[in-house]
Amino acid sequence: MSDLPVLIFAVVLTLLSALGLFAWWLADAVKGPRATLRRRIARIGGVRPEALDPSRGPSVKRRTLQARIDAEGKGATWAFRLREQMMQAGIRAGLWHYLAVNAALAALGALFAWAGHLPPLAIPLAALIVGLGLPKFALSVLAARRIGRFTGQFAEALDVIVRGLRSGLPLGECIAIIGRDMPAPLGTEFRLMAEGQKLGLSLQEALERAVERTPTADFKYFAIVLAIQQQTGGNLAETLAKLAEVLRARKRMRDKIKAYSSEATASAAIIGSLPLVVAGMLFLVGRDYVMLLFTTDTGQFLVAIGVVLMLAGALVMRRMINFDM
Repeated sequence: MSDLPVLIFAVVLTLLSALGLFAWWLADAVKGPRATLRRRIARIGGVRPEALDPSRGPSVKRRTLQARIDAEGKGATWAFRLREQMMQAGIRAGLWHYLAVNAALAALGALFAWAGHLPPLAIPLAALIVGLGLPKFALSVLAARRIGRFTGQFAEALDVIVRGLRSGLPLGECIAIIGRDMPAPLGTEFRLMAEGQKLGLSLQEALERAVERTPTADFKYFAIVLAIQQQTGGNLAETLAKLAEVLRARKRMRDKIKAYSSEATASAAIIGSLPLVVAGMLFLVGRDYVMLLFTTDTGQFLVAIGVVLMLAGALVMRRMINFDM
């Protein structure tokens, strides 16, 4: 039994080494000037790099809308979904960088768990939490913050477009002005839209790719309004002015809901973190007393029940304080 922690630690290191080799192979596969050029064009135009490879048949631009939807649904692998989330978070690093960070954090988590003489089962659990859960959580938080900043600036961008259209500027020039003058992330997205049009994408295709990078309800409304206006015509300036008013009203409602639910959110955070804080303090002052929960069958059963109840309570509190608009 004394060799069990060493065996588990060796297994974890083997898995991490395999993950590192996979990341190295992925980095080697995407290197080279042609691959770099395809990534740059894809970042500007919004299409996948593999769609720009002539050996893969017709490009995405030439397919019908239904064929594109079917192809993207079939090819939506975990790597593509992760790359989309990285784009939404504003992270321009490659996928192999993210995998390398995962492997390094997992190794550190397993090392600290082994050095702290934790139970054998806690070593791979710590590696999974630190190596996979923590980067994924950080990526979700960064994506949510970036989308929130984008939404907060979007009504002002619509005002710029409305004033430009009323003064006689074309829509493409208004989009380019927003890309030059507005701060990130909104200015970055509009600049990518303008550069995509310069590379040959239509306005509708550039909007579709921008919505994929920043999937907010406000941006989707904007894309729908432009698509309808291109088909039916009409006064685009007045339509966008009305849309800006609606978006400001939605933002006021969101702020009001956030203010009303702030007390419940703080209470949920305190209640959810209290067991972990108490367990950490008891571990510092009475290590042997707390380790009974991990070294005995009864203690492990109680810990499992506690984790399940905590997760259930966290989900219930999240549903109670989460308001979708």
